[in-house]
Amino acid sequence: MHVLGTPLVITTYADWVAYLQRRVREPGVVSVDLSNTQILAMRRGEPRFRELTSRVDYFLPDGMPLVWCLNAKGAGLRDRVYGPTLLRECVVASPAPFTHYFLGASEECLTKLKAVLQRAQPNLCIVGSHHGYFSPAEDADIIADINRHSPDFIWVGLGTPKQQAWIHQHKHEFHRGAILAVGQAFDINAGTKPDAPPWMQRLGLTWVFRMALEPRRLLTRYARHNSLFLFYLLCDGLRGRVYRAADVAEPR
Repeated sequence: MHVLGTPLVITTYADWVAYLQRRVREPGVVSVDLSNTQILAMRRGEPRFRELTSRVDYFLPDGMPLVWCLNAKGAGLRDRVYGPTLLRECVVASPAPFTHYFLGASEECLTKLKAVLQRAQPNLCIVGSHHGYFSPAEDADIIADINRHSPDFIWVGLGTPKQQAWIHQHKHEFHRGAILAVGQAFDINAGTKPDAPPWMQRLGLTWVFRMALEPRRLLTRYARHNSLFLFYLLCDGLRGRVYRAADVAEPR
């Protein structure tokens, strides 16, 4: 279902993991964006960002406000598809022969992330990783490394909009697999950054928790994009354009 022009998939963790496991056995590359109100507001109001996300195959509702919007039109969702949770659940449910590659965060974070995930899934097969502090000059080597290992799951945690721009630029260079833009999922699962308590997540207040931790970096971003999201909902709602049926293929 489209919300503010973005086609959000109505799904659950279990259904989406099962779909991805089937999809990575097929030829070609599929890209997935874990989308929150910031991403929908940017896609609605910024042509450049809309272009950067034009090659995304599936947008998943990562934020509770998006779930509320979908449920207002009868979606019947009980939860969002939250990036950190999706990564953890997919990894645990996808041991060898499924393979994983991680791109993003710091070397310290990646080391902790891999240790945490391998404790949760001893048969996990991580074929490679690369930190997120690389220059454009390193892109070719990173892509060659990923293609050499040919992973089923390419997890990208570079933050918005860097991860969207990187995937948009390089998606066509990958041979196969699923590329997932998961934002802070690496840090949260590694324990290098805390996550909001469950009650705040249920109330759609994850952004408040993160802003309290990093006000200098996040205050302006959240104030701007959350306000724009509400503004676009109001404007499009008055014109009857908030929702429309999605014209993308359903997951098989």
